[in-house]
Amino acid sequence: MTTLDLVVVASYFLGVTAFGATFGRFTRTTRDFFLAGQRFPAWLVAFSCVATVVGSYSFVKYSAAGFRYGLASSQTYLNDWFWMPLFLFGWFPLVYHAGILSVPEYFRRRFDRATGVAATFVLLLYLLGYIGINLFTLGTALESLFGVDVLIMAGVVTALCMVYEWTGGQTSVIFTDFVQGALLLVAGLVIAGLGVVYVGGWSPLLEALPKGFLRPLPAFNESPAFNFVGIFWQDGLAGGVAFYFLNQGMLMRFLSSRTVATGRRAAVSVLLILMPVAAIAVSGAGWIGAALVGRGDLPSGTPPDEAFVAVTRALCVPGIFGAVMAALLAALMSTVDTLINASSALLVNDIYRPLLRPGRDERHYLRVARWMSLAAALAGLALVPLYRSFDTIYEAHGAFIAAVTPPLAVALILALAWRRFTSAAALATLVGGTALMFVSLAFPSLVRPFSHGIPPDGGYKYIRACYGVVVSGALAVGVTWLTSGRSRRGSDAFTVHGLRGRRPSPSFRRRRFPARARALAAPVATPSGEPGIVVERSTLARLGGSEGDPVFVDDARWWLGGLRSARGRLVEAPDAVVEARSGSELPSVGLARETLERNGWREGQRIALEPGA
Repeated sequence: MTTLDLVVVASYFLGVTAFGATFGRFTRTTRDFFLAGQRFPAWLVAFSCVATVVGSYSFVKYSAAGFRYGLASSQTYLNDWFWMPLFLFGWFPLVYHAGILSVPEYFRRRFDRATGVAATFVLLLYLLGYIGINLFTLGTALESLFGVDVLIMAGVVTALCMVYEWTGGQTSVIFTDFVQGALLLVAGLVIAGLGVVYVGGWSPLLEALPKGFLRPLPAFNESPAFNFVGIFWQDGLAGGVAFYFLNQGMLMRFLSSRTVATGRRAAVSVLLILMPVAAIAVSGAGWIGAALVGRGDLPSGTPPDEAFVAVTRALCVPGIFGAVMAALLAALMSTVDTLINASSALLVNDIYRPLLRPGRDERHYLRVARWMSLAAALAGLALVPLYRSFDTIYEAHGAFIAAVTPPLAVALILALAWRRFTSAAALATLVGGTALMFVSLAFPSLVRPFSHGIPPDGGYKYIRACYGVVVSGALAVGVTWLTSGRSRRGSDAFTVHGLRGRRPSPSFRRRRFPARARALAAPVATPSGEPGIVVERSTLARLGGSEGDPVFVDDARWWLGGLRSARGRLVEAPDAVVEARSGSELPSVGLARETLERNGWREGQRIALEPGA
């Protein structure tokens, strides 16, 4: 890297760290630390999700797959769609309206404490391993640039992540990830575009690609390192559930939405728009690299894991190369910060608060949450040497997902969809299924009956997920059948059947109703315990709502992304009680003076009301 590249990378690191740290003033409770006050709109949640989806491993991993296997490398990004209906209309509204903050809490409320504790430890294994794979990727991507050991570089970046993670929690994570998500997509698409221009257009590009490179899916089972059926079981089945349903970081990201409708719009945007764009952004350098090899512009012996860096170096001038490398580091930070925050949430909300130190005040739990974030970061860092034994990052990541996620995925889907699923069966699936996965690592021959003809010399890295789903499913069904008369089935309220006929509290019809803020002489309480948002009777009629409806009060400047906002319940007041002093045509809304001061609002400040459910 040139001096200019190094300046760009260093400036980016310092800038994004300072930017993230500024949001610490919006974090006052553990709910703010983990869910950011549930105040964010769909566009902000969706773009911040991109930075989590496109991890540091993504550019290196998928560029390597694209370099070797062509267009088929996009399968991983495009094979999760069939889980979306269950997510949008089952899992997400259920956990949002029930106030569930984590997957283990769901198991605890659906079944019992023992099942919740088992889910906590299995999910922590998944999250900490995910942190480790991202930090391992850091060394693979940057060793050729700086010549510094992977653990040293991973430690530096982890320390920078912890600066804003420590201060601002989820609010800092979402806003930094929003910036980094946009940077990631732009960087990936720029590299792809520069490659097309470099080779002279689409026709020369297609001519330079190897035969069969444009095949949309890989061969069914021919290559142990990359085949359709293994990737489908590992990523589409087990990985799809793991990412959208079990990944505590993604769950907290969607739970940070201001309403269920907001979260659904964000999820649909991610699935239908941003994920296909991300597939091009992360694989494009690999596709271009294969064409450059075909033209003789890159050595034919270029290692696949170095394809992204090699192509970027070939296409970019100094400065731009540094900006793209900063984007690669952004991918690392944006995924690691989410996973660190998620791991801290599990440790505090599912172990420390309920089991070790119940009944403490919020300041105590917030302080512990920050220390738990540091512990999670160090644990992930300690796992980096484990992944060095794999030939490629793609294999390391796929093998990890296939080995860890199937029992938890099976247990969650059955708990959500099957009312007869018993607590004993759920516990057996989590504990027994995880044990059987580890047994298969020691005895790979157990996976052979499920291998779909894949040769054993690949170690069954991906297809192990099929084995895991089958044996975990057999445990779940068998133990349910044996214990259906003796073990509790849990609450139907926490299944998709419990959502039937249940609707959130009615709210007003207007999506964004302009008004002006006015301070109340004294706060108004409501039966729900939420603050009262006082409106005149005539304003309530214009809203089309009724007293007690949940309401979200936002700053009129939408580009602030909900940072200055408040929640409450509509309270009706006689006309002329909260009239506007300024004579404005906009109606006035009465808010507690503390709410105005916390958001930096003044008397007459232009605000907007939105449905809060």
